[in-house]
Parts: sequence; structure tokens; C-alpha cells
Amino acid sequence: MNKQELVDVVAAAAGVTKADAVKSIDSIFDAIIGALKAGDDVRLVGFGAFSVSARAAKEGRNPRTGAALKIAACKVPKFSAGKGLKDAVNS
Repeated sequence: MNKQELVDVVAAAAGVTKADAVKSIDSIFDAIIGALKAGDDVRLVGFGAFSVSARAAKEGRNPRTGAALKIAACKVPKFSAGKGLKDAVNS
């Protein structure tokens, strides 16, 4: 499912226009991104949790030439599925 298909499903389920569904979905994504940027976790009971994890700097290799290169440290978003989501997928 891509974003447009999600918009279609949300608009039909909520009985709102597609424009309103896009605004709602974008607002949810923006709120999650804002919380993660601020260093907060986002926990949605029954669905899952979004968090930020630090990835240490490391040395990698260029697959084409085999030359060593430095990979900088960075922060990466993580998602952990909640019990409700796991149960829904496995039922």
C-alpha cells in the first residue's frame, strides 16, 4: 500500500474528503517526526512504538573497488510492533 492508497482507505472509512484525509495523515507523520527529532519516543498502545537509535561510526568498504571508507555516526528511526499489531498480522 502506498500513501495514495492509504488516503483512499482513510477517506472512505472516516467519511471525509480525500483532501481532509491527506491533511490528517500528513499531520500524523509530522507529529511523529517532530517528536523523534526532539528525542522523544512515540508509543501507540496496541500498534507499536517509534524511537531513535544512535548508530556508531564504523569503517566500510566500497563494493566496487574494495577501498576502505569511513561511515559517519548517525541517528536512525526504529519501529517496534506492539502486541495488538503482531496478533492482527498473525491471525
